[in-house]
Amino acid sequence: MAQDTLLGFPAHILPYRFLDSLRQGKHLPFRPVLTSFWKGALLVEKRIDRVIFTCGGTAGHVNPAIAVAQLMAEKNPQIKILFVGAERGLEKDLIPKAGYEFRTVHISSFHRSLKPAEIKHNLVSLYNMVRSPAEARSILKEFRPDAVIGTGGYASYPTVKAAAKMGIPTAVHESNAVPGLTTELLEPYAGRIMVGFESCRQHYKHPEKVAVTGTPVREDFFTLTKEAAKEKLGVNDGRPLIVSFWGSLGASGMNAQMADMLALEAGKEPFHHIHGAGKSGYAAVLKALAEKGVYLKDHPSLQVREYIYDMAPVMRAADLVICRAGASTVSELTALAVPAVIVPSPYVTNNHQEKNARILEKHGGARVILEKDATGEALYRAAGEILRSPE
Repeated sequence: MAQDTLLGFPAHILPYRFLDSLRQGKHLPFRPVLTSFWKGALLVEKRIDRVIFTCGGTAGHVNPAIAVAQLMAEKNPQIKILFVGAERGLEKDLIPKAGYEFRTVHISSFHRSLKPAEIKHNLVSLYNMVRSPAEARSILKEFRPDAVIGTGGYASYPTVKAAAKMGIPTAVHESNAVPGLTTELLEPYAGRIMVGFESCRQHYKHPEKVAVTGTPVREDFFTLTKEAAKEKLGVNDGRPLIVSFWGSLGASGMNAQMADMLALEAGKEPFHHIHGAGKSGYAAVLKALAEKGVYLKDHPSLQVREYIYDMAPVMRAADLVICRAGASTVSELTALAVPAVIVPSPYVTNNHQEKNARILEKHGGARVILEKDATGEALYRAAGEILRSPE
């Protein structure tokens, strides 16, 4: 029987392991991998020379796709890779910056509010659902992929579904502990469903399609040593580096708490701190700091950015990360063996972020603080306790 592989990597290899050994200072082995693609019950053994990745909405959906694309290009330099996403999603910035060709379909989310503006938005989304299948088919016919991979977000729905109907091998990746709506809708069509945890299998109507792969992390997270990353960022004076972000879109409430934490740090600057506030939160954080009499030009150890575009060296240099619990972030934390203070978002479907966070907490890799308790002072205190701990 043929071995279940893609581009020479065994399908059973997990791309990360949890941090039972974190406190012992052990660096865990890591290599991003992807399972092979299936069409029905038939293993696709043909060479993958042309592949479409479709994803969008947040960095958590985009970065795993970039990780696998990087690996494919390394194993097969002649491979042709195309990304397909929404025209207004974050992917339109992240993917070109990573050096990949990007095409769009008209697709948008649905809002649950009955306010007039939200109803208008949903009518546009309905119209987009009608026209996006034809746009996806046009891209597929032009590019002629050997496989289509969806890594989450509503933007992946029309392209994966259209590919499956055209007989093109498809796979979807769900990094969260419980499947999102897009994954649920694509389950009948996808040839393979890749998940982050073994316990995820129970949530699917077709468990025979499920392969546990973990969530891939971009290869460039490992091109530098921790020391080299610190030197590159200019944070190698012996003080620890805190990196914080609330997701690629930001979070207004938690950005306010982070402004409080940064103000506390400004007194003695015991740490270096890089905070990604998100596009919508950047100005608000600077304003909140100014109101507290804190101006970043006077505190070179503290940085506030709209978005951390150089996330690979920043995360590699980090001694502590303060963040949400999106599955992509959890994977990066485990792969890098960096401790975290996690404030799971309470606004997500099925409370999946707290479930993600509790798994990491159980294995000694994180301290979980619920948002209702996550004041700036509580975050500052937790950071100090962890960074002073000999473990």
